[in-house]
Amino acid sequence: MPLAPTIRILDWTEAAPLVMPLREQVFVVEQGVPAALERDANDPLCRHAVAASADGCVIGTGRLLPDGHIGRMAVAAQSRDRGIGGLILEALVEEAARRGFAEVALNAQIAAVDFYLRHGFAPEGDIFIEAGIEHQTMRRRLVS
Repeated sequence: MPLAPTIRILDWTEAAPLVMPLREQVFVVEQGVPAALERDANDPLCRHAVAASADGCVIGTGRLLPDGHIGRMAVAAQSRDRGIGGLILEALVEEAARRGFAEVALNAQIAAVDFYLRHGFAPEGDIFIEAGIEHQTMRRRLVS
């Protein structure tokens, strides 16, 4: 059984060179999101979760915005379905709790709604289109 990944919470200066190749692969190449939409002005304001395998390869990422939204969740294709996304998500939830947030929210791609449901998120509002992909807003209350 492979070792669990190491997950660090970093600022953008440290995270950018580590996570951008993965984000570009997942969002731009695999999902067809325009590159201009994938990177935004929020990145420098966020805390970024970086998951690395035992050999140091970046295999997953996500970010926590200053308003408590989680986004840009991505796991490398060869590392999916191994619980890595859940570890990244929980690390971001823990970071939000440390920062005093009462809840976290995210815009889940429809294909990932069940994943977020399993992690305590509840759907809110109508399905909408973002970057050409159907999404559902979801929220999770944090225990204080």
